[in-house]
Amino acid sequence: MQIDGESLRARQSLSARLTEFAVAYRVMSCRLIRRRPFATLFGAGALSVFSMAPFHFWPVLFFTLPVFFWALDEGPQTGAHAWRAAAWCGWAFGFGYHLIGLHWIGFSFLVQAERFAVLMPFAILSLTASLGLFFAVAGVAYAFVREHLPSGMPRLVALALVVMAAEWLRGHILTGFPWNVLGYAITMPLPLMQLAGVFGIYVLTAITVIVLAAPLIFLSGTTSRPWKTVLATTVAPLGCATLYGVWVLAANPTVLNDEVRLRIVQPSFTQKDKFVRSKRGEIFKRHLELSSQGFEAGAAGAQTKRPTHIIWPEAAIPFFARRNEEALAALGRALPDDVRVIAGTFRINAPPTVPNERVGPYRVYNSAMTFGGDGQVKSFYDKIHLVPFGEYLPAQPLLQALGFENLTRTSGGLALGKAPRELMRIAGLPPVEMLICYEASFPDEVVQGGERPGLLINLTNDAWFGSTTGPYQHFHQTRLRAVEQGVAMVRSANNGISAIVDPMGRTLASLALNEVGVVDGAMPVAVNAPYYARFGGMIELMAALIMLAYLGASAMRQRQ
Repeated sequence: MQIDGESLRARQSLSARLTEFAVAYRVMSCRLIRRRPFATLFGAGALSVFSMAPFHFWPVLFFTLPVFFWALDEGPQTGAHAWRAAAWCGWAFGFGYHLIGLHWIGFSFLVQAERFAVLMPFAILSLTASLGLFFAVAGVAYAFVREHLPSGMPRLVALALVVMAAEWLRGHILTGFPWNVLGYAITMPLPLMQLAGVFGIYVLTAITVIVLAAPLIFLSGTTSRPWKTVLATTVAPLGCATLYGVWVLAANPTVLNDEVRLRIVQPSFTQKDKFVRSKRGEIFKRHLELSSQGFEAGAAGAQTKRPTHIIWPEAAIPFFARRNEEALAALGRALPDDVRVIAGTFRINAPPTVPNERVGPYRVYNSAMTFGGDGQVKSFYDKIHLVPFGEYLPAQPLLQALGFENLTRTSGGLALGKAPRELMRIAGLPPVEMLICYEASFPDEVVQGGERPGLLINLTNDAWFGSTTGPYQHFHQTRLRAVEQGVAMVRSANNGISAIVDPMGRTLASLALNEVGVVDGAMPVAVNAPYYARFGGMIELMAALIMLAYLGASAMRQRQ
């Protein structure tokens, strides 16, 4: 009994200390918000970036999300002044979050520094400030509904709903930019990643806000029985999510199709090299040399478990492949007849039989092509979601007249491929969904037809961004697409990170950032389609309706 009594007193003491800390943290945060609103909210947003790849330190959101909530909840309560204050707080938080999270985009302006470096500060500040407007919209929406809701859980759910809606809008308006959606925070470690197969990344955003903001909000507030509330909103959900993920991973071990042997080529050229015309031959030669390793006569493994499909990254062939007979012949000589090469290259909308001097005006496509062992093109896919300012200029006639050009320096910008995206038919592989570059960042655009793919292939070139956090963020988002669809992802990146990822997000083999080499492995087999793959946007809609129903019921109780 004495031991039990001491244990109880110890728990009560710990509970009291944590409660005191929560109250002190709230008082300090609110004081800073009143004195330095922009700096405080900007800092909270900036620190929130550590929840993303490559850090995955999502516990930081235990401290930053409550600051965002208190800034909105304890600001002016009514009228236009309340909306303006909420918009300012939301924008400051979002500006900090995006400026630090997306700073790496600035490195792309240094690839051709003599032409674009002067634009870098303007481009990065304008982009991240614009993205901050989505959090500003969330703040205004929260201010609008706040006065109709009682304090506590209803207001936290309201914040989760408006942030989820704002992130969804960010992923869709003006072609969308769903990079570092807040829901990515709780997709590591691997068991937590399995939630993406159930809810998708936007519903995970709402869950992230509720689960991680709740402890300090409720421990520092006037809620009765705050520890029970924290247990129900944070401890239990995280525990159940972890147990669910462990169970799903155990129930779905990696199954390999050994008849399909994949080789991913990572040459690791700098982006500056790719713009030097004299180095195009060297770039193509390195891809061939890496691809043909082990195929030489007498080489170990030349006849057993040798690759059946070789995958090159985006823009691996830095010229119009179908119009270069010498390159096609070299490809055919280097590899056996039964091997297929899937490579990123460029395509123009003119038949290869038309001589170059007679092509005339043409459009250039960022493409993926499949080459047979004879070196001839068997199939191709043209990218359908281009990067604004990178591959084309929005309002192109106006911006070109002002002297702007896209970073790829393609006259007129790259052309859009045919939408909706069709599955590629490649001999020896199940139907393939080809995703070029940041097409893999759009969760609801991965599968666009009625047929489910058997393999996802992502070709990308993150050399634009150097050794920054950008390539790590890109790779993590790509892994989530595999989990959402229950389909393996094979990723070939010019300078990394290249990998074979199974349908549960396990990285089976990989090459590190800036490593030169190849990685071989068997093809993972798809699992049964998870909930998100089957229902997609319906899950997001149902989650929003459930939260709206809860808020409506809370508002009615408030009026009564």
